[in-house]
Amino acid sequence: MDRRRALRIAAGLAAAPLSLRATGASLPRTPECRGEGATPRQTEGPFYTPQTPLKSSFLADAEGERLVLQGYVLDTRCRPLAGSWVDLWHADATGAYDNRGFRLRGHQFADAGGRYRFETIVPGLYPGRTRHFHVKLRAQGARRELTTQLYFPGEPENARDGLYQRELLMALDRAAGTARFDFVLDA
Repeated sequence: MDRRRALRIAAGLAAAPLSLRATGASLPRTPECRGEGATPRQTEGPFYTPQTPLKSSFLADAEGERLVLQGYVLDTRCRPLAGSWVDLWHADATGAYDNRGFRLRGHQFADAGGRYRFETIVPGLYPGRTRHFHVKLRAQGARRELTTQLYFPGEPENARDGLYQRELLMALDRAAGTARFDFVLDA
């Protein structure tokens, strides 16, 4: 790691609010923002529901292993994209989606530093898929949105899932109950 990159990371962590630092901000950024392009796109799948409610905690929606998913929304030059819309949805602990309501579905807007944070649970498996989150993002004022999926490291089903992409692995600290992924948008 070069000195300039180390200073940029240290400055970003120092600026993070205490709650972010206390919940896994020391995890490495994924993917490393080096101006090498945007986060890969993936299908939204058959279970997307538009017009989700504004919320950052899904914990009242379902029982299961708790997890805080957090990170940054950045542009391809590694600048934070304040106000970016981040929409998250996923299966419950048994692998079922709520297709009639908004359980385990919601959106929020990245803060002034480009940070987002969801309190949720670890999704269950269902036939043909590994554990994953679905995400849609759009930078403030942008017309185009990014639709993608995030994956859990070390899952045996990753190798059998035809949609799995290593570039979309989250940094996961299961003991601390935190996962991290930094999205890079071609905004």
